[in-house]
Amino acid sequence: MRETPTVLFVCVHNAGRSQMAAAYLRELAGERVRVLSAGSEPADRINPVAVAAMTEDGIDITENTPQILTTDDVRVSDVVITMGCGDACPIFPGTRYEDWQLDDPAGLDLPAVRPIRDDIKLRVTALLDDLI
Repeated sequence: MRETPTVLFVCVHNAGRSQMAAAYLRELAGERVRVLSAGSEPADRINPVAVAAMTEDGIDITENTPQILTTDDVRVSDVVITMGCGDACPIFPGTRYEDWQLDDPAGLDLPAVRPIRDDIKLRVTALLDDLI
């Protein structure tokens, strides 16, 4: 792994789970980790309930924009975390892959998204402890 590892979070729409995970890793790791986030079928905008859930925890993702998953994103990543995007992510030897089974916050209200957010934060914290 490189001195500054790159972590890519991938979900289908890149509007909820992967955005929350990327925001937590950026917040917790600072410049110690390069963070990417993408989706296999990106939405037009970030899920407003995900925005509200993150705002409650002091993290602003209002300016984030869903991005399309590219092969180059995967190629430059040391760790790829998938969240419900199935086989959309290319596989490269030497890259660490994890699939996080998390409910999709799309269509859920804020009380239902909070536990998803909290689970993501715990997983990101454990990932960071493993990387650094």
